Amino acid sequence: QVQLVESGGGLVQAGGSLRLSCAASGRTFSGYSMGWFRQVPGKEREFVAAITSSGGSTSYSDSVTGRFAISRVNAKNTVYLQMNSLKAEDTAVYYCAANPNRYSSSSYSTDYYYWGQGTQVTVSS
Repeated sequence: QVQLVESGGGLVQAGGSLRLSCAASGRTFSGYSMGWFRQVPGKEREFVAAITSSGGSTSYSDSVTGRFAISRVNAKNTVYLQMNSLKAEDTAVYYCAANPNRYSSSSYSTDYYYWGQGTQVTVSS
């Protein structure tokens, strides 16, 4: 079992930046690849970014490539999502998730076994 707790969400103006954090506890964090997803009410959960267990490989959705960066510090059991040049359409609840396939940077939510409770990001235009 892995417990995930997101933080760092909030209200920001368009063009601004936020950094989300996801703290993990439970099973060995370094054994999991990690992902960030987001969801707007009434819409399906959307892939944002993923990183392998070592941090050696990352993947991003087209909508955030060049603006967002995922990273992790295994010694701190934490994964981050740095969000720059934020747009109104980035407004959503952001979730981190853990995938037991440590070599995967999957964009499929079904590959992720554990999920956090989410943190709200609101971008005002």
